[in-house]
Amino acid sequence: MRKPIQFLGIFLVLEGVSGFLDHVFVQPFFGIVLNFFNRVVIPRVDLLAGHEIFANLSLAALGVVVVVAAEHAGR
Repeated sequence: MRKPIQFLGIFLVLEGVSGFLDHVFVQPFFGIVLNFFNRVVIPRVDLLAGHEIFANLSLAALGVVVVVAAEHAGR
């Protein structure tokens, strides 16, 4: 069970970093997959509108927390 949770955490990190790069620069790869949070979730949540960079970096941090928690839970 630890591996799927770690995969989810890594995906969250990639999606958060990709969304951040999309706002600062241009999306280099996998824009449809990695910008789902950026293009679907953020516009529908009024609290996050205008704070896209913070939301994406928070998503990446959440992914790191999930990976670390899954690693410690597997011991």
